Amino acid sequence: MPQPQIESSQDRRTQILDAALICFAKRGFHQASMHDISAEAGISVGLIYRYFENKDAVISAMADRHKKEIHEVLERARRAPTLLESLEILFTAHCCEDAPQVVSAFVVDLYAEASRNPHVADLVRDVLQTAMDGVTDLIARSPEAESAAHGLKPHELAELIFAVSRGMLMRDVLQPQEMTAAERRTRQLEVTRRLWRLLFKKESEPAYA
Repeated sequence: MPQPQIESSQDRRTQILDAALICFAKRGFHQASMHDISAEAGISVGLIYRYFENKDAVISAMADRHKKEIHEVLERARRAPTLLESLEILFTAHCCEDAPQVVSAFVVDLYAEASRNPHVADLVRDVLQTAMDGVTDLIARSPEAESAAHGLKPHELAELIFAVSRGMLMRDVLQPQEMTAAERRTRQLEVTRRLWRLLFKKESEPAYA
């Protein structure tokens, strides 16, 4: 089937980055080549090199794109009327992706590559810090922060939230389940609400109320 007409330079970059994500998830960052990416994207290797010098440049562009997505999700979360609804937005932001297991596999491999590649490690730390700072600020601005369980500070609460999020990501990779987008969203909401009750319950309420 012929590839759809690409209308702009930005569209072409998006096409390449989407193909790279699939290749990195399937083969790993270290094993995937620019030829693999070109085959997945359905374009020539030479055309990819017009946009990206090497794989490090590709992963840098992916990090920049993800940071932009994080800022967009955080902005939506800030407009929610309660902290619980903000967390629900954060935990369900990617439920409608076509291949969530591919994204999860990519992220897990990226963490592994970060242990070997200082450039990738810097990118991962930068993206994670962007997300952590945003969630910490979100919590700090909320009334619920005053009644956090065990007197936890906003940054400590954010660390626990991210620990749960990463654990769910690992489960997607190790225990893949066939789910519709609606089923995936329901699962994420259930986890979010349990976590919220544990972290922000009032002293008079049981943890699993």
